[in-house]
Amino acid sequence: MRKKKVKAIDLYSGIGGLSLGLKQAGIKIDAGIDIDYSCKNAFETNVKGDFIVSDIKKIKGEFLVDKYWHDSSKLYVLAGCAPCQPFSNHSHKKKDKEKTEKWGLLNQFSRLIAEMSPEVVTMENVPNLSKQKIFQDFLDTLKSNNYHVSYSNVYCPDYGIPQKRTRLVLLASKFGKVELLPPTNNKKNYLTTKDAIGHLPSIESGEICKTDPLHRASKLGETNLKRIKASKPNGSWRDWEESLRLPCHVRESGSTYTSVYGRMSWDEPSPTITTQFYNYGTGRFGHPEQDRALSIREAALLQTFPKNFIFYKDSDRLFLTTLSRQIGNAVPVRLGYIIGKSIIKHLNDNGKI
Repeated sequence: MRKKKVKAIDLYSGIGGLSLGLKQAGIKIDAGIDIDYSCKNAFETNVKGDFIVSDIKKIKGEFLVDKYWHDSSKLYVLAGCAPCQPFSNHSHKKKDKEKTEKWGLLNQFSRLIAEMSPEVVTMENVPNLSKQKIFQDFLDTLKSNNYHVSYSNVYCPDYGIPQKRTRLVLLASKFGKVELLPPTNNKKNYLTTKDAIGHLPSIESGEICKTDPLHRASKLGETNLKRIKASKPNGSWRDWEESLRLPCHVRESGSTYTSVYGRMSWDEPSPTITTQFYNYGTGRFGHPEQDRALSIREAALLQTFPKNFIFYKDSDRLFLTTLSRQIGNAVPVRLGYIIGKSIIKHLNDNGKI
């Protein structure tokens, strides 16, 4: 019996962190869909699938099936990570969350599952999503369409990702029980910040490495330079002299934000990489030793993008804010690989490939 090949479409794909991981696991990526045109070149160059620039609400399942999923000798995976800002713990205003259009993007995922009927579905998002009614609605759609579903909160260092990121990972299959592979790492052998970026050349605040244009750091002002010089790995603003502290540190409401303006530690996984990692004042994004925030290259490596990943065309201007948004919004490539390997194992165990 000829083995079936596995193909996937990635919703809300961005530059393709999840797609590249699935591809590394042996799943062919037909297409990524995202409204952000700036992601097109990186996705198509590295993932080699089509990039459809579109509002997901305008995409019809029938169109995708006719264009990509018309071969009965293949098995199909619908993957994606709906933008997570509405579900994040960082979004504090309930009314604002309910008003945002992004709140309904998971419903669009549900709609496309019903319209396309893929054999396997995978969804990645923030852990807080599982507490929302919209997630229960998503589960109801899967179960009413005869999917077996499993989901859990995944601590990324358990799977060889040097970053303290926790994500909700869901797998669903029409062929039976499907689960994520068991952890590959534990506290004794977590990959650390030093493992990931310790080999890179030293650069200063505002400097661009001569041998790697992505290894560049934003320029710190005089006061922030004094602050980071006074900062210790895993320390806080309490390590500074009084004159360097901000008014919010004095107020009770701001006294607990100890990671803001923080310096990372070499000996443990990094903090979660966000879209603001280049900004020393938005989290614990100070380099463990050098007096600057993380560089673009460092954040990419902590997100497990391979060194040969091409983020931009040679002719493009290198915008730090655009790249930081693309990298911070991405699914870590290694997590995509683990998800892909879990899908492949499930299909093998059920005699489908």
